[in-house]
Amino acid sequence: MERYKNLEGHSGVTGYEIHDDSIRVEFNHDAVYEYTYESAGRRIIERMKKLAASGKGLSTYISRTVREKFGKKL
Repeated sequence: MERYKNLEGHSGVTGYEIHDDSIRVEFNHDAVYEYTYESAGRRIIERMKKLAASGKGLSTYISRTVREKFGKKL
């Protein structure tokens, strides 16, 4: 799991793991959710990957756009 940079300083996201057709997001060093092309759509997953790598805006994007479109909680 890669550490999320959290450049804005107030994100609940603490880590992420990018795969070809999915992304796993860790919240508060605890819960990990897997978002897939199947569960959320390709466009959303690719945007999440970019936000994760940039270290800014991922938590907001998830709460406003992605919401409950995760494939599973790990």
